[in-house]
Amino acid sequence: MRIVLQRVRHGAVDVEGQRIAEIGRGVVLLVGITTDDGMEAVEWLASKVAHLRIFEDDEGKMNRSLLDVGGEALVVSQFTLYGDARKGRRPSFTQAAPPEKAAPLIDAFAEALRREGVPVQTGRFGAHMLVLIENDGPVTLILER
Repeated sequence: MRIVLQRVRHGAVDVEGQRIAEIGRGVVLLVGITTDDGMEAVEWLASKVAHLRIFEDDEGKMNRSLLDVGGEALVVSQFTLYGDARKGRRPSFTQAAPPEKAAPLIDAFAEALRREGVPVQTGRFGAHMLVLIENDGPVTLILER
């Protein structure tokens, strides 16, 4: 499981011209599921995201977590995170989990974040999405399990 985490002031997802999800201060999480991922990765990464200290305290140090600042999360499935472009000119996605495996794990990840106390919005699995990210900092991390 691979996550590109971006700290944001605002994030949103549009599908077919309609806004389906929107958050304020928090994180946009682009989430890729690989063929051997399971619930252990889901639970571990949900806890990591909720408690990761990536927000500034009063002294300007990254000392506060998503929970500390009352932030939100926008979870967006992105199988292309497992694209392999080392050979040729077209990426291979053989390491990305098939939809029947990935979709339930994306849903489980969003639910695990909610159990951690994080308000969560989601994109639409399998849809062509326009993802709006107002990266704050910029702060971007890659998390993997």
